[in-house]
Amino acid sequence: MIIDFHTHTFPDKIAAATVAHMSEASRLTAFTDGSEAGLKASMQKSGVGASVVLPVVTNPAKAGSINAFSAARNGKDGVYHLGGIHPDTPELKKELRAAAALGLRGVKIHPVYQHTDINDIRFLRLLEAAGEAGLFVITHAGLDVGFPGAEQASCEKTEAALRQIGPVKVVLAHMGGWRQWERAEALAAFPNVMIDTAFSLGEITPTVPEAYPGEARNLLDGASFMRLVRAFGADRVLFGSDSPWMDPAALLQAFYALPLTEEEQSKILYRNAARMLGISE
Repeated sequence: MIIDFHTHTFPDKIAAATVAHMSEASRLTAFTDGSEAGLKASMQKSGVGASVVLPVVTNPAKAGSINAFSAARNGKDGVYHLGGIHPDTPELKKELRAAAALGLRGVKIHPVYQHTDINDIRFLRLLEAAGEAGLFVITHAGLDVGFPGAEQASCEKTEAALRQIGPVKVVLAHMGGWRQWERAEALAAFPNVMIDTAFSLGEITPTVPEAYPGEARNLLDGASFMRLVRAFGADRVLFGSDSPWMDPAALLQAFYALPLTEEEQSKILYRNAARMLGISE
């Protein structure tokens, strides 16, 4: 089975409008309508057996309701949900303990969308508290296609944060640092860190060609991608597409062309994610 560890959906009432707005702002082609039904259709088409939905909490007061929504849908029909948390969430430790009690295995943060540097004291407290609650944290890492120049999740700030926190499992999305991949390789020195493949291999699919002309469309090539896999080791890499912004079928085609052993493929496509989610192999 293949587990896509990095996807996004939205409530049915706002899904299509939200994705249309984000597509216009980022000039990226969306491959689903942003609904859970759209995600499931994409999974069936691409041969993905399970997906993990990552919510982004932009309003600190809504972490509890978002996590309750996620928990109610967690694990149904092959779709797993993580929790979300904001560095300014009231009673942060209590909210993280509540997320764990709901059966959520980890929480998503997004320093760019949450307008806070990842090495800010509020995120350091959040990361420590998540570890104490038994949760892993998955964070956007590197630059962001929708916010040119935003540095809140830069590799330098991420490294500064990792040097200050205790034992918490941290997943750095986008192969450790989107568009900062040469710097991201150094983050492999932290044994508690994993990376995911979301929106990192191959090419961007723009809404119109002039949106990302020439080399601006390029993501990691195979050799550069493999350098990061070798730096972190296959035990610390998770397959993720960033659906709806990358087609899982196209990403898988590129993935299977890489010089990975069957054992390494199995770890990246399924076994590492199953371990994180508590799924029996």
